[in-house]
Amino acid sequence: PGDVQMMSAGSGVQHSEFNHSAEAPVHFLQIWIVPNERGAEPRYQQVHFEEAEKRGRLRLIIAPQGEQGALAVRQDARVYAGLFDGDEAATLEVAANRHVYVHVAQGSVEVNGERLAEGDGARIRNAGALRFAKGENAEVLVFDLRPNELPGM
Repeated sequence: PGDVQMMSAGSGVQHSEFNHSAEAPVHFLQIWIVPNERGAEPRYQQVHFEEAEKRGRLRLIIAPQGEQGALAVRQDARVYAGLFDGDEAATLEVAANRHVYVHVAQGSVEVNGERLAEGDGARIRNAGALRFAKGENAEVLVFDLRPNELPGM
C-alpha cells in the first residue's frame, strides 16, 4: 500500500504484474494515460507515499513535471490520492475547462454531496471545486485531465 509505479513504454517494453504471495491478496489498479508524444524513451518510476501524506487531504502523486515529489507523466494530467474517514475532508479547486474522473478504490465517500462506494467512478466537467467528505475508510484517486481535442472541433 502506498506504492505508485509508472512505466512509459515509449518505443516498446515487455512487462507483467503478478502477486508474489500465495496467501495474501493484492488490490492492484492499472491505469493508462495516453502520452502527448510518440516514440519517447521508455522509463520507469516508483515512489512510496506515506499514509500521513494522504490522510484527510488530496496528495499530488502524478504531474506533468513531477512537481511536489510526484511521478512525471508525459501529458497534461494530474492525479491525486486521498484517504478519508469520519470528519476528514478536503476540497480540490478545478480550473475551468478541465475534466475530472474520481475513482473510489476502497470504502465510500461523498463528493459534492453525492455518495460513492468502492469501485464507483464519476466523470465530472466544469465543477469548479470538488469537496470530499464523510469518508468511511475511503481511498480515492482523482484525475484532473485536459479535455480531448478531436480533429475538426
